[in-house]
Amino acid sequence: MNSELNSRERVLRFFGKEEIDRVPVFSGMGNVTVHGLEKYSWKFADIHVEAHKMAGMAASTFQLFGFECAVVPFDMGVEAEALGAGVNFYSTHTDVVYPTISKKVAEKVEDLDIRVPSDLAKAGRIPLVTEAIRLLKEEVGSQVAIGAWVLGPYTLAGQLVDIGDLAKMAFKKTDMVHELLDTLAGVLIEISRIYREAGADYMTIREMGAGPDILSPRIFKTLIRPHLEQIFDAIESPKILHICGSTDSIIEEMALCGADGVSVDQKNNAAESRKKIGNELLLLGNFDPYGPMVQMDASQVGQVIKKCIDDGVDALWPGCDFWPDVKKENMEALIAAAQKYGKL
Repeated sequence: MNSELNSRERVLRFFGKEEIDRVPVFSGMGNVTVHGLEKYSWKFADIHVEAHKMAGMAASTFQLFGFECAVVPFDMGVEAEALGAGVNFYSTHTDVVYPTISKKVAEKVEDLDIRVPSDLAKAGRIPLVTEAIRLLKEEVGSQVAIGAWVLGPYTLAGQLVDIGDLAKMAFKKTDMVHELLDTLAGVLIEISRIYREAGADYMTIREMGAGPDILSPRIFKTLIRPHLEQIFDAIESPKILHICGSTDSIIEEMALCGADGVSVDQKNNAAESRKKIGNELLLLGNFDPYGPMVQMDASQVGQVIKKCIDDGVDALWPGCDFWPDVKKENMEALIAAAQKYGKL
């Protein structure tokens, strides 16, 4: 390909499996940096509750460094809040503290009575995220792909009830948990539709609470995968499944969930995953968003990125959300390495 693509063209052609000039470097998860906060002199707590600040921060990592996406939201409480959970935004803090669930909907699965709002588009902060997507579409949508994400159903369940009780019920009362996950899958399908309608170019489903570090591969196959299939069968492409941790033991199950690609973190053996899932499914990963980006010298970043490409990833993705305290020079080294080693 002779002419260089812009970031939006590169990412969308990548998802369409069309010819591109180099491996894209982007994410389906949060990529907020302190450098973006400094650019606007905004408090971290405010970017979760004000649409224009959410959009501005999502765009800033592309604008400052050329990271090839703008993704919202940034915290893991949006869906749970819409279903009645309480969220602490740490509004008095001036440093980087992510919102957390302050009040569960119920402590035990058997006591959970989910009341799905009749109009999810108006529930909790979903309208705020939707507005941020619209603002991003207007402001940078011609330059960069806009991403959005939701939690997977099991991870969302863990935001609504005590996670220990949920894990126990997954073994003891599997049918009850299946019913819960079925309801939550329907909610996540609808939220995904709302985000896509607002202008999101691609969706990531983050089922980080159901990886092998937490649940056995057998439970993943019988309890988790059916509901991920339910979601991916219902939402539009491009659609990505992300699970944190060492996913080597479930990568083939992940590949069967119906996503266009799987995102794996730094604990995953990407070269082995490439062999296991073949070349049809997109493999996105798997550089550590903390060590190389925060701790390492910038001169070391290139080799980390080169290894990801050598291992066979189709796109350079961080293993999870960026740690906001990334070094400016390391972000620059990341983009430079993608341009150097990712030529196709």
